Amino acid sequence: MKQRKMARTSMDEVIEELARRTDHKILAIWAADCAGRALHYFEERRPEDDRPRNAIEALRTWARTGVFRMADIRRDALAAHAAAREVEKDDKARSAARAAGQALATTHVPSHAIAAAIYAATAVRDATIPHDADAATVKERDWQYRHLLELVENQRR
Repeated sequence: MKQRKMARTSMDEVIEELARRTDHKILAIWAADCAGRALHYFEERRPEDDRPRNAIEALRTWARTGVFRMADIRRDALAAHAAAREVEKDDKARSAARAAGQALATTHVPSHAIAAAIYAATAVRDATIPHDADAATVKERDWQYRHLLELVENQRR
């Protein structure tokens, strides 16, 4: 099966610019929230498989505590990506699991948060009937942008 391209919108550059100026831990929270919104697409397909959920929870723990153990981060991120490979024919489930793996990778490289958000939007797109897919993607990316702005503003207070 030919892998589908990532969901892209006119908001991508604006989101990426804001993300580049955002604190690392705020990006982690945002990435976890973005991936968390798409997680149900994976869990509906594989309810017994908690690897993507574990990756998101590990990221939330790091954002809260600052404890970083590279071996644990790597293990959990790679496990989420392995889960994605196991549902390769289900685009929305695969993208949701990849969003979780990319989100956790934010602990090491902040720009992975952007990939997590794009994978989450791709899951939304792929879960939507083709006629409505572009609108659903834009709506998700708009939420992502507004949510990141809100997290940044809350940090400043």
